[in-house]
Amino acid sequence: MLPYKIIEKKAGGHELSADEIQQFVVAYTRGSLPDYQMSALLMAIFIQGMTPAETLALTEVMLESGKQMDFSDLDGFVADKHSTGGVGDKTSLILAPVLAELGVHVPMISGRGLGHTGGTLDKLEAIPGFNVNQPLEAFDRLVREHQVGLIGQTENIAPADRKLYSLRDVTATVRSIPLITASIMSKKIAEGIQGLILDVKTGNGAFMQSMQDARALAQNLVEVGERYGIRTTALITDMNQPLGNAIGNWLEVKECLDVLQGGGPRDLVHLSLALGAEILQMRDEHLAPAAALAMQQELLENGRAYDRFLDLCKLHGADTAVLEHPDNYPATQFNHTLTAQGSGYVSRIETMALGFAGITLKAGRRIMSDTIDYAAGMQIHKKLGDKVQKGEPLLILYAEEEELLNTALEQLSDCFTISRTKPNPPQLIYETVSKYYFFGKTQLS
Repeated sequence: MLPYKIIEKKAGGHELSADEIQQFVVAYTRGSLPDYQMSALLMAIFIQGMTPAETLALTEVMLESGKQMDFSDLDGFVADKHSTGGVGDKTSLILAPVLAELGVHVPMISGRGLGHTGGTLDKLEAIPGFNVNQPLEAFDRLVREHQVGLIGQTENIAPADRKLYSLRDVTATVRSIPLITASIMSKKIAEGIQGLILDVKTGNGAFMQSMQDARALAQNLVEVGERYGIRTTALITDMNQPLGNAIGNWLEVKECLDVLQGGGPRDLVHLSLALGAEILQMRDEHLAPAAALAMQQELLENGRAYDRFLDLCKLHGADTAVLEHPDNYPATQFNHTLTAQGSGYVSRIETMALGFAGITLKAGRRIMSDTIDYAAGMQIHKKLGDKVQKGEPLLILYAEEEELLNTALEQLSDCFTISRTKPNPPQLIYETVSKYYFFGKTQLS
């Protein structure tokens, strides 16, 4: 294999063979190819795209680079959820205990923040003692004996993706449909699941900002999943504003605690239950949508979902005292309120700017080695369509250093647009994509 020739071929817009993709990725995973050559190929893919056959080949080599879980002997449905990433996106912390309490086995392998988006692992690690670095044997035992395990990607699961994931984040090659597809699906297929619900975000705070791109990504993800025998559905959901009201790891955990006890923001509850309903209907095709929603809502209202969350945190080594008394969590030293400069209605929120401001506050990372301040972040007070008076709070920022607050405030000076006319609030769930909706319309082979 001549890496130069493969890079040149892809950069010229030509299709790579499965063998060429395999050789290149295997060599990089083993350390015999330098980062700069892999970066060059990633950029060529980012610019030129990949054919469906290339996407499948990339998914396969990433999947086969590591171990795969096997839960085929379990008497029960095994399923997971994945989001393409957004601001304030925290549904995994709600779905995992709810589905487990309803008898679904949930082997959830999650990631850290990528670009402006938050990561499930970072939120979990905001809980003192929560260990996401479980070996596969322990992960297997958690899923078998307790229905649910929440871990990070280990060295054994899709190690090729593990290396590429970090490289994409620092080479501006994140927003690539084939790269996103192969990354997500290699990990999800390796979980040994029977069902998968995908939350594909679209809007100004998403990687796929147009509906066309979001739909293309959803279709790619669904068809790859179905080709591996996994019942796969994607919801295309709105990311023109943060999901819920909290941005930042502990603030988001705290908001999830509210939801798990029957409260919380309506949009976060709505989306979480809609995603869960899809999994429950995969398990039982005769279950009515309303019944699937009601089953989950009951668990939130009667406290069983909250109790299950405390149990799973204990199983992962967490000290749950702070979950039972969240106001005891150490607060940041400084905060500042961003107020409205005029009266009217919130007509636009620059959601991606909020995500990057979170990084400035140290609620996220610029590079993988950055240290996160788990208490840092933002609390949103006004969402799209809300009426606001001049001087009212739009959001509150939290940080450990006053200089970071000032920098973030500069970034957010034009983040909220206030208009005289009340806009129509965005639809939370735009479309459902499954094999029944599009198979035969695309050619992934």
